[in-house]
Amino acid sequence: MLAAPGGRIATKARQNRGSAAATQRLEFDICLPRLSALPTYTLASSVSAEIDVRKSRFIALAIPVADREAAMHELERLRAAHPGATHVCWALLAGGQSGMSDDGEPSGTAGRPILEVLRHHEVDGVLAAVVRYYGGIKLGAGGLVRAYTDAIARAMQQAERVERIERGVIDIAIDYADEARVRRWIEQHDAELVHTEYEMTVRLVVRMPVAAREPAAAELRDLTNGRAEIGMPT
Repeated sequence: MLAAPGGRIATKARQNRGSAAATQRLEFDICLPRLSALPTYTLASSVSAEIDVRKSRFIALAIPVADREAAMHELERLRAAHPGATHVCWALLAGGQSGMSDDGEPSGTAGRPILEVLRHHEVDGVLAAVVRYYGGIKLGAGGLVRAYTDAIARAMQQAERVERIERGVIDIAIDYADEARVRRWIEQHDAELVHTEYEMTVRLVVRMPVAAREPAAAELRDLTNGRAEIGMPT
């Protein structure tokens, strides 16, 4: 990914050529400055909408995702669900992992308009995709921009924004005698036990808000009279 000195947007294009037709698929990675001190917002749940424009069918979806990898899995699932679709165009806002694709539509007529709708709603951690079934009538560049904009805007009208809380893990090594009280602590806090190992000590891997990890480590050391060993993988 290209660096973005001075907070400017930098893009990198990937071009794939189909073997049967000389259709171009352009995908862009976008480097955006991160304002970590400010709260960010994502969607409470996925939303969708559908519009018809001159016999073309546009199915729009906005999906909350953790990162680009999760977004790519959602796109694979979407393409599998619509094998007959002419285009699956998308845009992603996910911190430094953002991007967009026109998926064979004329450059700038699909991915960019979808991205602008996401920016207008000031969300992050959101994949917006529009599936198009071509109806036989060409819409022109302006018509495509309006259609993709209207489709995803219709979906986003139904969306509920929620604050996006960055989550990470802490790795806790404790004596067997401390396991029960530490498990109770996990149940009483905004934390999720994701892995357990039993060897010479008990190892518990817990997911929680990143901002809560330092206070949690201090509490767990107090709870175990300093016996707990806490790691915080990045």
